[in-house]
Amino acid sequence: MALEKPDLSGSTAFITGTTRGIGKAIALALAEQGCNVVSTGKTSENDDYGEERDLEGSIEETAREVEARGAEALPIQLNIRDEDQVEAAAEQAIDHFGEVNIVINNASAIQLIPTEQLPPNRFDLMTDVNVRGTYLVCRAFADHLKSIDRDSWVLTNAPPIEVDRSPGSGPYAWSKLGMTFVTLSLAGELSGHDVGCNAFWPVTAIDTRATRHFGLGTEDDWRTPEIVSDTVLEILNRDPAEFTGNALYDEDLLRDAGLEDFAEYNLTEGDPEPLSAMISNPDYSRPDEE
Repeated sequence: MALEKPDLSGSTAFITGTTRGIGKAIALALAEQGCNVVSTGKTSENDDYGEERDLEGSIEETAREVEARGAEALPIQLNIRDEDQVEAAAEQAIDHFGEVNIVINNASAIQLIPTEQLPPNRFDLMTDVNVRGTYLVCRAFADHLKSIDRDSWVLTNAPPIEVDRSPGSGPYAWSKLGMTFVTLSLAGELSGHDVGCNAFWPVTAIDTRATRHFGLGTEDDWRTPEIVSDTVLEILNRDPAEFTGNALYDEDLLRDAGLEDFAEYNLTEGDPEPLSAMISNPDYSRPDEE
């Protein structure tokens, strides 16, 4: 069964971390539905950051691919740990497009390392990028989202809060759960303004540069980023006044939308294990396995 996708013509999405991976997939999926995109991240063709870090992709490259799909794009180089940069980026995006009605917190730092092995500066980085960055972006757009008439959303790439521990990856899991906490709290704060605030999270590991860099399994364990972008589209196909305050897994939402076979997202035959869900919930099992 094909998923019904929303018409996003006239919408504008501010997305953090669009240079590659999940963020880029979301940006391009939204552009396919007519949504303008503010492409943000640290890797820009205007400096040598990408060359120095041996990274592929840039905010400008994603912007060009958005425009190739018929939508308008605005690339903004952004360090989401910097309050002034976040405020300026929000102002620039709103000034350029008139309004921004979709805000997606995707940018994230990852270090899947036990507490005793994680250097304090890496802990600070994850806290600043994941929790503080989500807070800064939400804060920068909250008043604007309350003021516009179009369906408005704050969506965050972070897991449901189901457990109080994650042995082996506690600092990272804590920082991701903090992103969820900020988003779900905002749902209550904006409940009278028809702004849907939700967190979404893949059950399986996703084939991204980070996944490969950290050796999180093999291709048998991964799905393509498109399962996450389809999850975002499914959320945007709903009523933000009704669908808010949720932290959900991609499989659960897509099953609810009528999708029964996930093979199109798998890199190899057979459904991958739920490695991503188990980062924040070591006891996770799929509903049909319980």
